[in-house]
Amino acid sequence: MTELEGKGCPQIMPQESRKSLEEIEKLIITKYRKKLWTKFIKAVKDYQLIQSGDKIAVAISGGKDSLVMAKLFQELRKNGIANFDLEFIAMDPGYHPSIKELLVDNCNHLNIPVHIFEYKVFEIAQEKGKDYPCYLCAKMRRGALYGKAEELGCNKVALGHHYNDVIETTMLNLFYTGNFKTMLPKLRAQNFKNMELIRPLYLIEEKDISDFTGNCGIWPLNCACMVASKKIGSKREEMKTFIEGIKQTFPHVDRKIFRAGHNVNMDCIIGWQKDGEKHSYLEAYEKD
Repeated sequence: MTELEGKGCPQIMPQESRKSLEEIEKLIITKYRKKLWTKFIKAVKDYQLIQSGDKIAVAISGGKDSLVMAKLFQELRKNGIANFDLEFIAMDPGYHPSIKELLVDNCNHLNIPVHIFEYKVFEIAQEKGKDYPCYLCAKMRRGALYGKAEELGCNKVALGHHYNDVIETTMLNLFYTGNFKTMLPKLRAQNFKNMELIRPLYLIEEKDISDFTGNCGIWPLNCACMVASKKIGSKREEMKTFIEGIKQTFPHVDRKIFRAGHNVNMDCIIGWQKDGEKHSYLEAYEKD
C-alpha cells in the first residue's frame, strides 16, 4: 500500500493502460449506448431536466459518477440538444496534492475543461462535525457549488447521483427516520434564487458506471476525505450491502423500491407533509 492508499486515493493507474479520448467517447454511444447514453437521455426527457437557454454547472467531484456525467453532457451537446450551455466546476475541499493531481489528470485526459476552486470543507467539517462530519461536509459542498454556479451565471447544478443512490436514500429514510422520502430528479435550491439541482444519472445503475470507467482504464477518485478514510463503513454502505442481500431472495427488489417512489397511492397513506405542513387521511375521510 502506498502512502496515499487509505487516504482516499489509490495508486495512480499507468497512463498507457487508459483508452484514448476518441475510444472513450465512442464507447458511450456504442457498447454502453443502452446502459448509459439511452438512460441519460430518458432521464433528461422524462423529468424535464434541461430547457432551452439553460446554463448548467456540471459538478465534478473526480469520482466515477461525475466524470461519466460530464462526458454524457458533452455528448449531448455534440450530437443531441445544443440549445444550452455548460460549465464544469470542481471544488477542492482540502485534497492531498496528489489526489488533486489525479483529478486534474483525469479531466485533462477526458477533455473536460474544469474550473477548480478551493473551499476548505474537510478542515471545517472535521472541526465542527465531530464524530459525524459527513452530513456537514455534504451540506457545505452543496452550498459552495451553488455559489460557484451562480458566480458563473448558471441556473442549474448537475450532480452525479445515480439509480442506486435513489434506492439507498429511500431505504435509509425508511429505516432511520421513519418516513417515506426519496431522492428527486430535480429540485429548487432553498437559499439560491432561480437555481435548480438536477440529477441526470437518475436511471443509470452504478455497476454500469463502474464497468465503463474500468473498461476505459480511468482511475477515478473515491470520497478522498482524510476524515472519512479513518472511519470504518457508513450507513449508506450498510444499506448497499443490505439491498444486495435481499436481492438474493427477491431478485428485482431494487426496481420495486425505485418504482415505489413513482407510484405512491395517496388514498392509502395515513399521513404526509406538503410545504412543511402535516396532513392526515382523516381530513378527507371526514368529508366523505
